[in-house]
Amino acid sequence: QVQLVESGGGLVQPGGSLRLSCAASGSNFNLNAMGWYRQAPGKQRELVAAISSTSGTNYADSVKGRFTISRDNAKNTVYLQMNSLKPEDTAVYYCRTLYWDIKTRNWYPSSDGYWGQGTQVTVSS
Repeated sequence: QVQLVESGGGLVQPGGSLRLSCAASGSNFNLNAMGWYRQAPGKQRELVAAISSTSGTNYADSVKGRFTISRDNAKNTVYLQMNSLKPEDTAVYYCRTLYWDIKTRNWYPSSDGYWGQGTQVTVSS
């Protein structure tokens, strides 16, 4: 089972930037698709960015052009660079291994992963 530890969250003013990191344990990290989810109070958890094992990326419309997901396989780490942050980006952010469903053409959390503690991002003046 892949263990994931998120970090890098904090309090930032609107328009500011943060970079989140997710360190993964276990082997074959480079073979895993990875994603960043977020969950705001009272809302469902949503996938905001995904990166495949070959570094192809997908983004939710709400973050497209502002967030960038990347990975460093040598460090077993996936990143989420968040720019032009808005108050509505406030949430707990989680990383997770993903799988691609060819029928629905969507990303889903993989069965061999679990939800870590997440990292809180608060955008407020």
